Amino acid sequence: MIRKRSLMRRTAVVAAAGAAALVLAACGGSGGGDGSAGHGGHAATAPSSAPSSSASASASASQGQHNAADVAFAKGMIPHHRQAVEMADLAPGRARSAEVKKLAADIKKAQDPEIRTLSGWLTSWGEDVPAEGAMDHSTHDMSGMGGMGGMMTAEEMTGLENASGKAFDTAFTELMIKHHEGAVEMARTEQADGAHGPARKMAGEIIDSQSAEIEQMNALLGKD
Repeated sequence: MIRKRSLMRRTAVVAAAGAAALVLAACGGSGGGDGSAGHGGHAATAPSSAPSSSASASASASQGQHNAADVAFAKGMIPHHRQAVEMADLAPGRARSAEVKKLAADIKKAQDPEIRTLSGWLTSWGEDVPAEGAMDHSTHDMSGMGGMGGMMTAEEMTGLENASGKAFDTAFTELMIKHHEGAVEMARTEQADGAHGPARKMAGEIIDSQSAEIEQMNALLGKD
């Protein structure tokens, strides 16, 4: 009788050990299964997926996500700014008004660095930087940007080059107002449709600075 109880006890111990082994095997195998296993499987997979997604977001942020609107903004604003700088370069030798000369200098000082920044973005995105001298709005793809508003025609540029004194001051101011209005419109489109944070920030700065200069130039035109 004693022997029988001892045998039953050993049998129970063995059965319990076997059951424990089965539970451990099931828990161990759940991590590599189809993900429908119990808590142990989810505990193994959840931490690994979260850092991966966070690392991916960090990588995207550091690279600076961009879209077609950002590319169009940069490709359009570069020749637009170049023409403004070209116009500004005419002022020192032709303008009579000290205010027009200072305005031209301020425009060049602001837009030259922006041209370099915009060019750097395009290069980093694997896009072509518009060639120097590519000023004609008809030669650029500005889909989504409504065209490069306010760009001067070759005839208008020639007329400005041939003007001097008060005639230059008036022509420069009128043409630059139209030029700035086009840039502001392009910048607003970038803010609405762009994805690249720094490009949208630059667009906001263009809106603020050039809107202020438009007010300044309208005031100049009201003076005799």
